[in-house]
Amino acid sequence: MSEPIVLGIETSCDETGIGIVRGTTLLADALASSVDEHARFGGVVPEIASRAHLEAMLPTIDRALAQAQLTLAEIDAIAVTRNPGLIGALLVGVAAAEGLASGLGIQLHHVDHLDAHIAVDVLNNGLLDEPAVALLVSGGHSSLLLVEDITLGAKLMGRSIDDAAGEAYDKVARLLELPFPGGPQIDKAAKTGDALAIKFPRGLTAAHDLVEHKFDFSFSGLKTAVARWVEAQQKAGTAISVSDVAASFQEAVVDVLTQKAISACREAGVGTLLLGGGVAANSRLRALAEQRTAAAGITLRVPPPELCTDNGAMVAALGALRLRAGRPATRGN
Repeated sequence: MSEPIVLGIETSCDETGIGIVRGTTLLADALASSVDEHARFGGVVPEIASRAHLEAMLPTIDRALAQAQLTLAEIDAIAVTRNPGLIGALLVGVAAAEGLASGLGIQLHHVDHLDAHIAVDVLNNGLLDEPAVALLVSGGHSSLLLVEDITLGAKLMGRSIDDAAGEAYDKVARLLELPFPGGPQIDKAAKTGDALAIKFPRGLTAAHDLVEHKFDFSFSGLKTAVARWVEAQQKAGTAISVSDVAASFQEAVVDVLTQKAISACREAGVGTLLLGGGVAANSRLRALAEQRTAAAGITLRVPPPELCTDNGAMVAALGALRLRAGRPATRGN
């Protein structure tokens, strides 16, 4: 008997993601992004995102079904992101999922966005050897989580207490007059820069910080340090190397992320680190994580870049894992 087919709906931010999964096999991953509509504002505007989700929902579902060569009648269950995210954007996805599940008479599973970022890895690397530690990094969150059973939800070990890493990337990119979104732009500029050119601070790594914030992250001070450095150079009439600033800033971010991730694995006594979230597509973060996990004897699992950013496949993957584990639906049969 074949495993059930799950359709996943993701609308937590500015991407309308529809994924279709059978077990751990990806059948379709369709995406509609409103990033271009937000670019002129330098960040995501919630009202624009919500309206874009409304307009994109049905066409994106149709594209996913066409990719999978399926009809709605062949879908066995639906999974949808319930939190965290922009409230209006989430409501669009949940309303669509509720309507589809009710109309089709099938199960509906509300899932956590962060858990879904962890679950998506099974589509590329197979079932996760639990327990594991997950480092999830995006524009909205930087989190370390202990994964004992992803179908029951990951346990928080640490998180960003101010700016998330991706948010800091966007703000520094704006300082350097690079386009939005800033993450890919800084990663590209950093490739020709010197990561040791400027010594930027590593937030929450001092001994007194580690007492209360051992696995937490702070990038607000780093962002401010970059702004002050750029301002000082401008006042002095000194030319600014965008590539050096980008590389030095990026190194400060990924240094802290990977250091704390390795420490979390050691404290939890686990041998697997999973890297996820939009910033996990960053080339330097992936390279340094690979280097440091290898040195520590820890297995690193990273989804392909296209599955690191928000997508419907990750939601469908978590729904499929919940079905496999016999977890109760949040609505429906």
